Amino acid sequence: MTTHRVFIGLGSNLGDRAGFLKQAGEHLKHLPETKVVWYSSVYETDPYGKEDQGRFLNAVGEIETTLLPTALLAELKRVETAIGRKQHEHWGPREIDLDILLYDGFVYQDDQVTVPHPEMEKRKFVLVPLREIAPDLVHPVSGMTVEELSASCPDHGRVVKTLYRIPV
Repeated sequence: MTTHRVFIGLGSNLGDRAGFLKQAGEHLKHLPETKVVWYSSVYETDPYGKEDQGRFLNAVGEIETTLLPTALLAELKRVETAIGRKQHEHWGPREIDLDILLYDGFVYQDDQVTVPHPEMEKRKFVLVPLREIAPDLVHPVSGMTVEELSASCPDHGRVVKTLYRIPV
């Protein structure tokens, strides 16, 4: 089986934000056919899209997996549910959010998942933590590195590194 290099976005802005990220990290360690490589630092970030809500804690993790995108997304949704995510409004507050950002440099879309994540290059809260762990990674659609995407990102929201870390 082929192992794929995948980057996952993690975020929380309800309740014990750091605790929810830590729980997500624990669950990701136990995904089938998957190994966690590492996580970026955790950043406190302004909300994006719907600004009248609390600040998020965000991080990016790198994993190696043999799961294909749709199967991986199903596992991430299962983890969100296990941690206690409830269905909320689009771009609204959430206990935990796990997104596939990049999948081995592939471009893929079906009725459940799109990779690369269609909004990632517009989101500083994704690009700053991703830049920390993979600055030279090339976005498969734009052809730009994460460093270049971060420098040209139109999002001017606050992104501040915290002392929190997600254990590997």
